[in-house]
Amino acid sequence: MDNKRVFLAVGLSMIVLLAWSYFFAPKPSEQPVSTEQAQSETVSAPNSAESTTAQPASAPAAFVAQSGQSVTVDTPLYKAVFNSAGGILTSFELKNYRETIAADSKPVNLISQEAIGRGPLGLLWNGKGTWREAQWAAPTTSTLALSGEEAGSLTFTGQVNGLRITRTFKFEADSYFIDEKVNLLNTANVPQSGRLGFTVASEALTSKDDRYNQTRISYMTADGVDNEKDTDDLEQGLKFSDGVKWGAVQSNYFVLALAPQSGDLTLRANYQNGLYRVQADKDNLTIAPNTQTNVQAGYYFGPVTDKYLADAPNQLGKIVTYGFFDILSKPLLTLLRFFHNYVGNWGVAIILLTILIKGVFWPLSHKSYKSMNSMKKIQPLMAKVREQYKDDRQKMNEEMMRLYKTYKVNPAGGCLPMLVQIPVFFGLYQALLGAIELRHAPFISHVPFTDIIWLADLSTKDPFYVTPVIMGLTMFLQQKMTPSPGDPTQAKMMLLMPVIFTFLFLNFPAGLVVYWLVNNVLSIAQQWMMLRKA
Repeated sequence: MDNKRVFLAVGLSMIVLLAWSYFFAPKPSEQPVSTEQAQSETVSAPNSAESTTAQPASAPAAFVAQSGQSVTVDTPLYKAVFNSAGGILTSFELKNYRETIAADSKPVNLISQEAIGRGPLGLLWNGKGTWREAQWAAPTTSTLALSGEEAGSLTFTGQVNGLRITRTFKFEADSYFIDEKVNLLNTANVPQSGRLGFTVASEALTSKDDRYNQTRISYMTADGVDNEKDTDDLEQGLKFSDGVKWGAVQSNYFVLALAPQSGDLTLRANYQNGLYRVQADKDNLTIAPNTQTNVQAGYYFGPVTDKYLADAPNQLGKIVTYGFFDILSKPLLTLLRFFHNYVGNWGVAIILLTILIKGVFWPLSHKSYKSMNSMKKIQPLMAKVREQYKDDRQKMNEEMMRLYKTYKVNPAGGCLPMLVQIPVFFGLYQALLGAIELRHAPFISHVPFTDIIWLADLSTKDPFYVTPVIMGLTMFLQQKMTPSPGDPTQAKMMLLMPVIFTFLFLNFPAGLVVYWLVNNVLSIAQQWMMLRKA
């Protein structure tokens, strides 16, 4: 009886297996209906180590091509829309940033309609866009929603000339960084060799007339971080192959960065037809028949801020730079954020930081003004020496030095203390110019007692030019209070400086003008105290 039951069970199992094979076997591949096709699915994050070494592969599943469809990734930080035909981006909206200060303004979208044709986030094989050349399978899901600290991923699968391409993107709800693993499987009977290219593309992220916030190509190679703003040079193209870490299209506030797996990389960048494009090629890939290889890359689409870039791989944190005085700008920006945490207004925070800096340099400024007053007292004697020895330059200099020694005056005493402060001034200037926190940050949103919008955005100019004009007036008053130099020509030039600076500051971001204006007012107060004491 037991044997009969065993035979019966085995027989029923065989019948089930045969029936399953007959009714549910995979269908043969169909001919594609389009050259832009895709697959996407939600999967768990891969745990295997990334490698570019070819590995044996099991027989691939049947491939069925479909036309491209939209797949949305929704996180608290952004909403990204992919086209399943190649996994290219068609939209990337930043939820926490708006285009303008208007209440109904749209979120900032880093992918424009014009850029889609250049395949942002697309793959290239031997220089050809796989979103056009390859056939792509249909998506199995249309939405991936993440919240809190969740992570998730999408997979897009395509096929071109016997090469199976599998793109797996990993997303995190609290990060703008996107990790990708590309698996290349050779299903042909001959080896496949070539280069795999990653690319990002974007229109200008800023207005062409914005001299203080220009769109640029940034990159990091063995020589460090650099950038190129000149579109004429970019039309000729850039190319680097030594120690490439990343390439990016960026402005002061936003960035689209590409960071492929290191080794055998060539970075190219250009500007054509109003579009900036960065491409990184993984060179010298060879895949034997029925083997596979993996290549990893990372992307960052979001704000230029240490908050999200500091922990990004491939040294992407170095995108956050403030030029030559970067070493001073970053701590000053940290102090600015500290004050903002307490007062809740970025304009007030700038004023408090300016007061702090002025307080630190108060002794140096005091010494400078004291030296200038001493020089003022001996100016009649200096004029007499110049007149007496106007035909003998050497004798004039000797008498001048004797004059300085007799009255214990250092002619450079008024300048040296000021020179020490210049790097800090420029460091704060760069910090205020590049701080995304000041973008759309209000100081005095409306003209008092009216509905007229005024300093509602510290990253743009004062719409009524009130602050730069007042700044110019304070600078003129400061010049009048400062002891004039002995040279009349130099004195006239100094009086022209307020006019020059006023016109220069008319289109400056309001945050910078507020800083300079407050600094002038504090300098006037210090000079007034010095004169009163004298």
